[in-house]
Amino acid sequence: MPVPTSLDHHAKKYSLPLAYWLAKASELAYQDEVAIDAQVHAWGFDRVRHHQTRFTPPFPLEDTQAYTMASDDMIITAFRGTEPAEIRDWLSDASTPPWPGPAMTGYVHYGFGAALQSVFPAVRDTLAEFRTNDQTVWFTGHSLGGALAMLAGVRLYLEEPRLQADGVFTYGQPRTCDRILAAAYNKGFKDRMYRFVNNDDIVPQLPPEPVFTHVDALRHIDADGRIHESMGLLGGLADRAKGLTADAFAPASAGVRDHFIKNYVAALEKSLA
Repeated sequence: MPVPTSLDHHAKKYSLPLAYWLAKASELAYQDEVAIDAQVHAWGFDRVRHHQTRFTPPFPLEDTQAYTMASDDMIITAFRGTEPAEIRDWLSDASTPPWPGPAMTGYVHYGFGAALQSVFPAVRDTLAEFRTNDQTVWFTGHSLGGALAMLAGVRLYLEEPRLQADGVFTYGQPRTCDRILAAAYNKGFKDRMYRFVNNDDIVPQLPPEPVFTHVDALRHIDADGRIHESMGLLGGLADRAKGLTADAFAPASAGVRDHFIKNYVAALEKSLA
């Protein structure tokens, strides 16, 4: 399958080309507004809205950022992530209190709940404004951005069903919620949620179980860049060991190296070559 040269605005369901382009959209979320605007228009979207809220200490994040782009056929909201070391530090803090889940369903990590709440009203209102042609709606993000994309999806599903997303694709997403909310999410987003994890990526291993858990459906990228719909325990351990030896001079860095969004984009591009 050749690498697609353009994003198909008429996409309706999961495909590797769509996963590749949503990873590119997640990568773009790290750029400034000028760069985002230019790329969005090059991809054929004629409307774009930026969402940003700044925080003050002691909150572990400086801000939450996202952008929404729209055409006559597709709307995508992409949430920006954060640095691996930064998110690893505050996700490892077991003293963080829970945040009530959408529609009082379960709970989520406090940092994710607060970060999403800071931009969610603007994202919701933008979707309502831009969705003038019954366009498909997609949420995406990498790292922290993946957690926010997942939570934005389930929040609309439970609270604003008329705006609910047609699909959510995340890359290097951490564990985000408890089992009650995960079960509700899995029911509502069956065949619409795809959570990509790149081999040894450290962030999807946080926060610790059993307090927090993952939602379905996993797409595991192995040490050779191949994508699997599942990864058994023994196969996963062998693959992670292979990934750890990929850089003979810095094996301990594998968990961070595999987290970078550019490596997710490269793996998806390789899978399409």
